[in-house]
Amino acid sequence: MSQLFTPARTRGFLRATAAAVALSSVLLTAACGASDDGDRDAKATAAAPAGFPVSVDNCGVKTTYDEPPSRVVTIHQHPAELMLALGLKDRMVGTAFPDSAVLPELKKDYEAIPELAEREPSFEKILDAEPDFVYGGYGSAFAEKEGRSRKAFADAGIDTYLNREYCGKGQVTMKDTYDEIRTIGEIFGVPERADKLVTDLQGRVAQATAEVEGEHEVPVFVYDSGDKSAFTAGGKGLGTEVIRLAGGKNVFADLDEVFGDVSWEQVVERKPEVIAIYDYAGAGSVEEKKKFLLSQTALADVPAIRNKRFVVLPLTATLVGIRSAYAVDDLARGLHPESFQ
Repeated sequence: MSQLFTPARTRGFLRATAAAVALSSVLLTAACGASDDGDRDAKATAAAPAGFPVSVDNCGVKTTYDEPPSRVVTIHQHPAELMLALGLKDRMVGTAFPDSAVLPELKKDYEAIPELAEREPSFEKILDAEPDFVYGGYGSAFAEKEGRSRKAFADAGIDTYLNREYCGKGQVTMKDTYDEIRTIGEIFGVPERADKLVTDLQGRVAQATAEVEGEHEVPVFVYDSGDKSAFTAGGKGLGTEVIRLAGGKNVFADLDEVFGDVSWEQVVERKPEVIAIYDYAGAGSVEEKKKFLLSQTALADVPAIRNKRFVVLPLTATLVGIRSAYAVDDLARGLHPESFQ
């Protein structure tokens, strides 16, 4: 035994042992380092999903999204329908202010989402839903005087988005609808779904416009509401584009607003052949609106009144959202029924 453990061999044994320990330490450190690097890479991947970050300038408010919003409140119906059409029901924690009947294929999903209010909910009511994103359809969604300014939401750590129709940048067209869908698809990380939806809507519009190509351009007066004066669709709103694509012409396309008031004398002067009635909750029924218009002796010689030519469109169908493409077909059939026989 004493020969086995001579000083020289002992030193060799110790050196070998030390080397082995050192090697094990290096391997362990490397393994831990690899693990740490892997964890960091995994966390980085988790923090930045494919396609993110996404930066969006919406009506002058610039927002960078590091990941898709996960808790969304929509104010007004058309943003809600757009979200549902993109298959984003699981991200929605509240809706508000339904304007009209929801598209049949979206009705079940829409009704499954809590309704926060019949009109615009209060700032506090929205906060109760704990959203990280609020999507408004009309400018009133973010009314400062009611405490719902976009800054108020930003101060609460909540991102906001306003339908581009209310950015005030000029006349809105169907391109704005398609751009809106693609932007929302980008924010929520579903650009392929957005592209597919846009392609479908473009096909609907193309088919309807082809049916009325070359037909007489029908003068159309939009009646939203009003008795002392008429509240109508102006040239900046998407309604004017929908009418044009359907083979008509908005007689108040020169009104430099999305919506505005005009006198009944102006309506008479412009001789509309068809009156498009916008249907939505809170403004009287369609039958009430027809009865009112037909009872006005000052309108008796207006061609649309004389011939009782009315078409009815849900208000949501004339706004930037998925319904506008459906509206082109519906209105084209009302303006040019002979083209669809």
